[in-house]
Amino acid sequence: MTTKQDQKTATQGEDDEKNDKEKTQLEQNDSDDDSEENSEDDDLVLEGVLVRNPDVSDSDSSDSESEDENNNEKSSSSQVVLKEDKKPPNQKTSRKRKKPASREPDILQVEFVFWDMKEKFFHGIKTLLQSCSTVYSAQSSSLSDLMIENVSVGTVISTEGDEEGTVFGFASVLNVTTNGSQNCIKYLKKLCRDKCPDRHKAELKIVLSGETKRPAGFLLHSRMVNLPLEIVETLHNQLVLDMDWAVENAEGGVEEQKSLDFGAFVRLAPATPGHHGSVEYKYFDDEIFANNAEFCYTIDAPKSYASEDKQLCSVIVMTKTGHRDAMNDLKRLIGS
Repeated sequence: MTTKQDQKTATQGEDDEKNDKEKTQLEQNDSDDDSEENSEDDDLVLEGVLVRNPDVSDSDSSDSESEDENNNEKSSSSQVVLKEDKKPPNQKTSRKRKKPASREPDILQVEFVFWDMKEKFFHGIKTLLQSCSTVYSAQSSSLSDLMIENVSVGTVISTEGDEEGTVFGFASVLNVTTNGSQNCIKYLKKLCRDKCPDRHKAELKIVLSGETKRPAGFLLHSRMVNLPLEIVETLHNQLVLDMDWAVENAEGGVEEQKSLDFGAFVRLAPATPGHHGSVEYKYFDDEIFANNAEFCYTIDAPKSYASEDKQLCSVIVMTKTGHRDAMNDLKRLIGS
């Protein structure tokens, strides 16, 4: 027979067992919450963002607020580092990496403007001269100065509103007589004479003597190799317009007019050896000039420390008529 005391004891045992189960369940929930918080923390680190726990009270004490401010400062500092590094060292992630987009050639739209020679273009002209041929390297500064001073005959390709003196190309003619005292002109004349074949020495001497009815000039031009063909043709055509304008509007009287009315042109064109003794010109327009020349010959250019390839220089001597014929050929070739 069961007494009330036995029933009470049994009931208390069931209650204790129930309480133990609830306590065990609460401990499991706490453990799950801790693991979820750890997982969330891991995700935050992977993302490179530190977020303050909203469950933490802000009003515990002044010391607690001070600690929160320090933690916030640390979080801000860490965030900057993560943004710079993008990914912390030794970080593992299961996320798929995006494939880099295929790189297409960048197309830059540029509006070219033709300018008169100005001092701000000095460094750009000098750089193009140096890259053009080793023939000009040693005299690039002096030649650039002369071209800038010779403002009436010379054109520079730049861009609208350019303030840094960017030069995409240039063309100019320097009188071999009026500039005869300049060391750079003496150097170019000597280079042409010393290596001129015997069959052309007499003709070359007359051209460079300054005793002809119309003066001769060194034709200097250079540009970036990827310049559009239409711009190349316009560059040379603009130089012709400059020469015609300078003759008609010379302010120094008859003498200046004569000095600008060129009857012959000498071009030292950069080139390299081709097949079977031929010459390959760096600029295609120089080949057109050579085809319309009175005569031309090839000499070795000074060695370049930047390249082991042999460099040549083609000396092209044209009359004014030959130069204008070359301009017509260039125009037909480009189709403008």
